[in-house]
Amino acid sequence: MSTTPPKGRGTTHTPDSRFLHWQREPSDDGWPQEATTPPMRTQLQIDTARRVITTNQSPDVPFEQSINPYRGCEHGCVYCFARPSHAYLGLSPGLDFETRLAWKPDAAELLRTELAARNYRCSPIALGVNTDAYQPVERQLGVTRDILKVLAECHHPVVIITKSALIERDLDLLGPMARERLVQVMISVTTVDTTLARTLEPRATAPHRRLRTIRALAEAGVPVGVLFAPLIPALNDEEMETILAEASARGARTAGYGLLRLPREVGPLFERWLAEHVPERAAHVMSLVRQLRGGRVNDARFGERMRGTGPFADLYRQRFALACKQLGLAPRHLALDTQRFTPPGADRQGRLF
Repeated sequence: MSTTPPKGRGTTHTPDSRFLHWQREPSDDGWPQEATTPPMRTQLQIDTARRVITTNQSPDVPFEQSINPYRGCEHGCVYCFARPSHAYLGLSPGLDFETRLAWKPDAAELLRTELAARNYRCSPIALGVNTDAYQPVERQLGVTRDILKVLAECHHPVVIITKSALIERDLDLLGPMARERLVQVMISVTTVDTTLARTLEPRATAPHRRLRTIRALAEAGVPVGVLFAPLIPALNDEEMETILAEASARGARTAGYGLLRLPREVGPLFERWLAEHVPERAAHVMSLVRQLRGGRVNDARFGERMRGTGPFADLYRQRFALACKQLGLAPRHLALDTQRFTPPGADRQGRLF
């Protein structure tokens, strides 16, 4: 089995979907194992879902609705908590998650239908929560931009979370929406160490370029914040104050952070990554992860999964609060205007009847 990821990919491993009736295991057949794997092309398939808006009741997130234009993500972040969702497609949460994507070509039209429903009640929609709405394939497919056009037309509030500079393409939509208090953007910055970023999140925008994106959004009048996520103990936790300060200097107004989450297949994938890229720290990182998760690799309980428990979790909370206070950064959630919403094909007067 290869020990080096294919070029531009985040993991070497392809665990089978847990929903299959069979599982593959590596075996030694006597042939030499290759040290590298050739580049893998991204494959696309149509997502035939009849709806695009997903609702949630989690107390850990400040929104009730979200849209994910893509299933799977080319960014290849080895730590991505969304990897296990690929198993529902019968695909691997490993390399398949990065290379075999599902997309919704009719997402904008489906959204129009849902927003036009008589029982629809407007609340901010989060865009790109599970997988990045501005991952590389968006440059050609434009699904996210089509969705934004519908939201802008309907004066519908949206929160965007991304680690891609591609969002700058849509400033012509985001700027006017910002003037109506209809948009907030959070730029995720995991590390400013380019060497670490290159292996941890291989196809995501480089850290220094994300900081420039924060400035570009701020200069365009778009409320922008920084999301330090995931916080990985003994790997990037020392960068918290640096990243918050760099983002604040470029115009970030809000901030948030999230602790590393390792649900299901993500745990083994991340441990493999540690062994391959930072073997001298692997045991220490996982020891701290377990201390933050009550002795487990992952804790999925609401109220705990984003922040962890124990003295290290308390220390992170205190450091974050102090840094935000010193830099004048507010909590990541802004109040957006839901009163301007106009359903597709209707004007304000029509809504009275």
